[in-house]
Amino acid sequence: MKKLVLGFLFLAPTLLLAQSEFDGAWRINLQNTQYVGKETHSLKDGVFQCSSCDPKLDAKADGQDHPLTGSPYSDAVNIRVVDDRTVEVVSKKNGMMVSSSKISASPDGKMLTTEFITVTQGGQNITGKYTSSRVGAAPAAAHRISGTWQPGKLDNVSENAMEVTYKSNGDGLSMSDKSGNSYTAKFDGKDYPYKGDPGVTSVVLRKIDGRTVEETYKRDGKIIAVNRMTIAPGEKTMTVSAQDKVRDVTIKWTASKR
Repeated sequence: MKKLVLGFLFLAPTLLLAQSEFDGAWRINLQNTQYVGKETHSLKDGVFQCSSCDPKLDAKADGQDHPLTGSPYSDAVNIRVVDDRTVEVVSKKNGMMVSSSKISASPDGKMLTTEFITVTQGGQNITGKYTSSRVGAAPAAAHRISGTWQPGKLDNVSENAMEVTYKSNGDGLSMSDKSGNSYTAKFDGKDYPYKGDPGVTSVVLRKIDGRTVEETYKRDGKIIAVNRMTIAPGEKTMTVSAQDKVRDVTIKWTASKR
């Protein structure tokens, strides 16, 4: 479930500093997070499938490690049925855990709570949770977590994922956050290295106007996300709309200048 986490957290370090007076730290407002898109997964006949994951998952839920291809973050997945309402999905790289999601359905099967842990490249843990509402029925005789779900806002996210610092450099900006991600790029439409996240290799910046910047993330030359950030009048609030091109979802939030 790494990408799920990434749908909310990896896209978060994209806050705008269009002018030097905006340099500083910005804090994400969790109460304003909005997930535009759906999650679909099922557990039936001992097999877990997730069509909204990147990469898509199709593996036995037997508590054993199974090979996983197509991910820059992990090479194996371990899925375990905890009970009739809870499933745990663990992704690994070289035998070490890189992410974990505990997915629990409510007794009436209408709500789903996901508690996650993501390990950064620098060894830090990012934790949090969110609740989803059922919008599609589960297949017959499937586990209660099965079906289509609408994720809600993030909650209880660890501090190392909540703040990002920017510094403008005249014709571009630099970014760094507490989990080890960073870049320095110009507003010239060229690719610049992105450091700290194995799933992102470069970033491209484009200034739309005096208050808006578009940021494009790439992985080995392929566009994986496009974010648009706008400073509101008063220069204390940022609105962000982040499009995940791989999973076809959009995450929206605001941030406040500290």
